[in-house]
Amino acid sequence: MEPELRVGLAVGAASVTLGGDGELFVTDDGNGEPVGSVPAGASWTIVPDTGGLRVVRPDGSRSERHAGISAVNVTERRFAMAAGRRYRGRVNVVRDPSGLTLLNRVPVESYLAGVLAGEIGVRRDDEEQALLAQAVVSRSFALKNRGRWEAFGFDAWADVRDQVYNGVSGETPEVWGAIRRTGGQVLEYDGAIIEAYFHSTCGGTTAAVEEAFKTAQDRPYLRPVSDASGRGRAYCDLSPRFRWHEEWDGTKLRAILSRTLPAVMHVGGDGLQRIRARERAAHRVRARRRPSTRARRPGRVAARVRSPAAEHGVPAVGDASGRPGRAARRHRRGLGTRLGVVPMGRGRPGARGTGVSKNPHHLFPGNDH
Repeated sequence: MEPELRVGLAVGAASVTLGGDGELFVTDDGNGEPVGSVPAGASWTIVPDTGGLRVVRPDGSRSERHAGISAVNVTERRFAMAAGRRYRGRVNVVRDPSGLTLLNRVPVESYLAGVLAGEIGVRRDDEEQALLAQAVVSRSFALKNRGRWEAFGFDAWADVRDQVYNGVSGETPEVWGAIRRTGGQVLEYDGAIIEAYFHSTCGGTTAAVEEAFKTAQDRPYLRPVSDASGRGRAYCDLSPRFRWHEEWDGTKLRAILSRTLPAVMHVGGDGLQRIRARERAAHRVRARRRPSTRARRPGRVAARVRSPAAEHGVPAVGDASGRPGRAARRHRRGLGTRLGVVPMGRGRPGARGTGVSKNPHHLFPGNDH
């Protein structure tokens, strides 16, 4: 039987609008008793109430209180609609501490159909292998992380906290073709599904897991891998984020490092005095402090050089330079965690015959796919 995913579409909503392009059958989520039917093109509004929720019909009448409701479209080739977007499977609304939680219960392959295009973008016909590889990686990521958000009552968020899920509007014939051709395939290591991370742009090389996540455990298949395509080029160098930079004045840079460096190293005396960048393929930032101990582990300090806006993000490859009182510039490569698959550019090795079976092996060394 195909696994089902519970996808969180909203949490703490003040109200939820349900409808569909066909008839929508609504039941109590707890006991399965019928609540009613929403005709095609009509909509009901769900509002929170003390200890539960109520359904508000178009004529203004309200249902009795329910702990939650479940809605499914019963018209062939039609879909449930919530908050203006169409979804396969069931749409559930339950009470949460701050309002309403809206979620979509959907078979995993249908979930992937609403994910792939949003994650990898539009691809040319000769980039089919990139879409096939992304289907395997996205399926692995979804199944590996089932239950991760159990405290909210679902498996995955419909945004970048997991994978961007657009429901039916994200589906294309090419996407469904990739899902069917890779049906059920996942990436495994030592008999278990791997942590199948992926990101926008690697900047020439992927990262080791400990560079991206401070508390992460070592994974043999999450070690740095070159994205070089030959002649000094990388497969993902077509991305506008392959090389980029940002600047801070000395005050802002010092504030960033004073907040983030203590997590990875002791900063004593007068604190950070100067940062000096050194040219190398990957990144290294050397911090000079008083007393005069120095950080020498590549990436350890660089990972702490984050702008305030990126506090919850993960840094790309970069070098920082400058000193207090002067402008500081960080030259960066890539965008995202830099772990695992690089959707940007993956079509190019596929087009050259690398194939879906080799893409995951290259980017997740040692996996059992």
